[in-house]
Amino acid sequence: MTRHRESRPDRRVVITGLGAVAPGGIGIKAYWELLTAGRSATRTITHYDPSPFRSRVAAEVDFDPVREGLSPQEIRRLDRAAQFAVVAAREALADSGLAVAALDPGRIGTTLGSAVGCTTSLEQEYVVVSDGGRHWEVDHGYAVRDLYRHFVPSSMAVEVARLAGAEGPAAVVSTGCTSGLDALGHAAELIREGSVDVMVAGATEAPISPITSACFDAIHATTPRNDDPEHASRPFDRTRNGLVLGEGSAVLMLEELEHAQRRGARIYAEIAGFASRCNAYHMTGLKADGVEMAAAITAAMDEARLGPDRLDYINAHGSSTKMNDRHETAAFKVSLGEHAYRTPVSSIKSMIGHSLGAIGALEIAACALAMEHSTVPPTANLHEPDPDCDLDYVPLQARVQRTDAVLSVGSGFGGFQSAMVLARPDRRMP
Repeated sequence: MTRHRESRPDRRVVITGLGAVAPGGIGIKAYWELLTAGRSATRTITHYDPSPFRSRVAAEVDFDPVREGLSPQEIRRLDRAAQFAVVAAREALADSGLAVAALDPGRIGTTLGSAVGCTTSLEQEYVVVSDGGRHWEVDHGYAVRDLYRHFVPSSMAVEVARLAGAEGPAAVVSTGCTSGLDALGHAAELIREGSVDVMVAGATEAPISPITSACFDAIHATTPRNDDPEHASRPFDRTRNGLVLGEGSAVLMLEELEHAQRRGARIYAEIAGFASRCNAYHMTGLKADGVEMAAAITAAMDEARLGPDRLDYINAHGSSTKMNDRHETAAFKVSLGEHAYRTPVSSIKSMIGHSLGAIGALEIAACALAMEHSTVPPTANLHEPDPDCDLDYVPLQARVQRTDAVLSVGSGFGGFQSAMVLARPDRRMP
């Protein structure tokens, strides 16, 4: 079959399906109920003995692969992060109502974001082949036959592509904590340029493991508030003292607008703008003025053809670290001017933790749901606002309001700064 591009300058990208595996609940319905209730899913780590570590809390997913319909072969073959992605992708495909079998498979693509890939399986297998770390010269004979799949993160995108029957472009985007946003941005661009009509896109992560705990402990990025796990993640609060690790996956079905309209699809939102910048400054540090994030926000808003006064909600990165929360507060003021003070802002990491590369996709799914239900999710655990963070952070309780245009931002180690704008297709200026 001949493959061709249908490049047109007016190709627009919309979200027509959502799927989620998240702390506190599996599936979009449970995910949204958790967020709007302002309920935290953070707890003491149960995946392994956390007692040797400085930070011993995380937002874990209660995930049973058998209950979620994975076969014994899939359970054996797939890392936990890949299992999350497959389950989320199944829900997104079903939610979209798209009959993928009737489409040209070359016009369907796949992108997944992930910061740390198949960390869980790699660490587990290292423990086995090294006899608990006692041997430098490991015995590969003890390793599972699918170890190479865990070593190559692209295997996760392949599994999602196989599920969807997608033979178009397939990739894993790994840009640290902005991976989820960047994977969706890449997917949208493939549709806009005419390479594909449909993308199965999102992100997945299962980083809650001893090696990850050790890495974040070393730089004191995670919270030591171990005696109160439920309230440990408190973005923009004066008493915040570090992020809480999380895990999970969100997969979205993206379609070219006319393609979706022809089949009468439900449209959650349009991906109206996306931009990314790098501060080229420090591996983990951020400049206080937030100019690089502000530049990404301005570029995304310009692409969306929306002025600051058209913005109804900001889904913040809100990691619950002193430096990040002040950095992005400054970025909102620089990019949005006085309208930053009139725009509701919230961080869902207060409830589901920070799932590294997956969080951007989970946040975009939350933004699409905020538009669908005209409800802004709250920032949980925000009782004592930081005087340096003086915007409207929607503390404690969800807020009912119409949301026609939403901004979501991400900030990642390495200096990555990304911004995405969602809008109702009928609200954009020509």
